[in-house]
Amino acid sequence: MPEPSITSRLQLSGLCFLLQILLIILFALFVRYNPERSPGLDSQELNCSWRNRDLGLQPPRSWDVHLQPLLGFGLLVTFLARYRLGSVATSILVVAFVIQWAVLIQGFLYSFQNGKIVVGAQSMVSASLCTMAVLISTGAVLGRINPVQMLLMTLLEVTIFTLNEFILLSLMGVRDRGGSLTVHTFGAYFGLMVSRILHQPRVDGRQDEQDKGHQADGFAVVGTIYLWIFWPSFTSAPTFCGTTEPWAVLNTHFSLAASTLATFVLSPILHDEGMLWMVQLQDATLASVAMMGMAGEMLVTPFGALTAGFLAGLVPLLGSRFLTPFLRSRLKIQDTCGIHSIHGLPGVLGTLLGTLLAALATADAYGDRLQVVFPEVAQGTRTAPGQGLLQLCALPLTLLLATLGGCLTGALLKAKGLSPPSALPVWEVGEGRDRGACSKERRSSTSV
Repeated sequence: MPEPSITSRLQLSGLCFLLQILLIILFALFVRYNPERSPGLDSQELNCSWRNRDLGLQPPRSWDVHLQPLLGFGLLVTFLARYRLGSVATSILVVAFVIQWAVLIQGFLYSFQNGKIVVGAQSMVSASLCTMAVLISTGAVLGRINPVQMLLMTLLEVTIFTLNEFILLSLMGVRDRGGSLTVHTFGAYFGLMVSRILHQPRVDGRQDEQDKGHQADGFAVVGTIYLWIFWPSFTSAPTFCGTTEPWAVLNTHFSLAASTLATFVLSPILHDEGMLWMVQLQDATLASVAMMGMAGEMLVTPFGALTAGFLAGLVPLLGSRFLTPFLRSRLKIQDTCGIHSIHGLPGVLGTLLGTLLAALATADAYGDRLQVVFPEVAQGTRTAPGQGLLQLCALPLTLLLATLGGCLTGALLKAKGLSPPSALPVWEVGEGRDRGACSKERRSSTSV
């Protein structure tokens, strides 16, 4: 294959330069740190809506949240045999852009005061949640679009994600602090629709060969350990009110444990060789938290958390065996990382679980926590069944925005002015013994 033209090679560097200069200008004009000290816990508990949060500095908690996209998710994308750590480099590119863009877009909607966006540690936590949704979406198209297309996809998705989040959490009063709906479900179906619009039979057939590298390795081990360490902090970070945080942490731990055992139960049955791949534990870990995201702060009970986690652990295994091939063959959706079974379906199930718990919420069961978890119900402006109905209505709305947004983004990425995946240089990290022999093959393959 001929070397890419100078125009193609400058697309990535030019786009990164323009976007960064634009972000610097916008930050200079609008973004300021919060000059005041954080309000005390008592004032938080009296007014604990999703976005009415402490803007002060809480470095330990925010660090945990920021590490999750880089260490937990970053190491999940190394399974493509041709790219390995090159895929991680693309993930870092996405994270670096999303953090900046999300702070701006979310700031204009949530913390725009006197012509300025006031930011703090919780602003970064919110941006990290958005980052997770974008990384989930990229899992559907990994290896099939180039970095320029990845940045353009990110630019649109962050905007649509924030719009969906604002409608659900601020206007409708939906409770989804752990992101079952706003992060996992939205990110999965947005990415799947982009993948569907970008479907190319020959390219997707070549992707099947790349997917043969989907094997357990050291990166899967490290990634799973990081997920176990940081998931409880990640899911409890948005539950900034002290009374609900222990529930989110404990429910997440119980769910993780049960999903892991579910993997050991089902994997030997579905696979003739009877071996367990480490990547299956990764998938179960992700699915359990997608399942527990909305319900984590609610009264799931330890029994409920274990049950939900066990069911969530079964979904990725069954989905990869039966559903993913159906999506590929019948619906022409190439799902590189299996995000539909790992994030999409568990996110939908988690939303249904949260809907049920919201509809059953009572003052007797929650006590003082009801004011924190369901403030409208506690104040009498909304009944518990009414809150449950809103939680349920949020699901089709999110699916609609994710589907329309994914279709629009996919159509944009197919524009003739953009280089095809193989026309731009990518990061390549391989072992010394095969780097020279495989360089020509890698240049001719689909970029990350």
